Amino acid sequence: MHRSWLLLTFLVCARPGSGSEPLDIWPKFAPGETTRQVGEKLPANRGETPPITRVVNVTQPTMTVHLAAQPTGTAVVILPGGGFGKVVPDLEGTEAATWLNRHGVSAFVLSYRTTADSKSPGWVKPLQDAQRALALVRSRADQWGIRKNRIGLLGFSAGGQVAARLLNDGGHHSYDRLDEIDDVSHRPDFAILVYPWNMYDAKTDGLIEGIAVPENCPPTCLVHTDDDRSSSLGAVLYYAGLKKHGIPAELHVYGNGGHGYGLRTVTGSQISSWPDHAAHWLGTRGLLE
Repeated sequence: MHRSWLLLTFLVCARPGSGSEPLDIWPKFAPGETTRQVGEKLPANRGETPPITRVVNVTQPTMTVHLAAQPTGTAVVILPGGGFGKVVPDLEGTEAATWLNRHGVSAFVLSYRTTADSKSPGWVKPLQDAQRALALVRSRADQWGIRKNRIGLLGFSAGGQVAARLLNDGGHHSYDRLDEIDDVSHRPDFAILVYPWNMYDAKTDGLIEGIAVPENCPPTCLVHTDDDRSSSLGAVLYYAGLKKHGIPAELHVYGNGGHGYGLRTVTGSQISSWPDHAAHWLGTRGLLE
């Protein structure tokens, strides 16, 4: 029995990609890029415990692989937030990967491209990177011990808006085909959107342009707070669209907690309970078995 356990441990630790260097998403340059910069870390803000990493000037998107020790075959691609000008790979990335791993879910944290020019739509490049990342994970599912029909998408803040746009893309790429990876479906089988950024358009009292709930949208769980400056109405309207189409969904709007908390606690708020609710929801979908 002891030898069997050692063998299992070895096989898990030796699984390709787990704990290795970040993987490139594109074979050379990302669409429209002429450089390959993985980004620069900004100095940590004072008073942050633990510190939060913020990365800017990313032109070469990469993905870190976090395979579950006791895998269920379910996997999630994580899109951190950062307002499109930066990426937050720990607070809204690796910390979520650790939570998913505890539930037997393998995770892939995407450090997508950033946009410094405020005049350009910040979601365009991350959407391309997210589409490519999902297809890449599905194309290597056998290697990583993943079921091809159990690959989800978790987006925080700006990453949540990108995730919502991807759910509405009809399976069409927002870039020209490069290779056989782009022949693999990038449609997620489920999604979790955590305080998705600015999805509500006050002028139209609806969802912003480019975001709608398609009839074939995968089951989706949404998390927001009432006091978030990025209005929770976006999450509420998205949930309403899911409900109208009869798509399994769950919505949690907490009374307070603000924005940008990831999985961390916020004084005076119950917001840190959202991972428990989300895990329960994943379990009801049969994704943790």
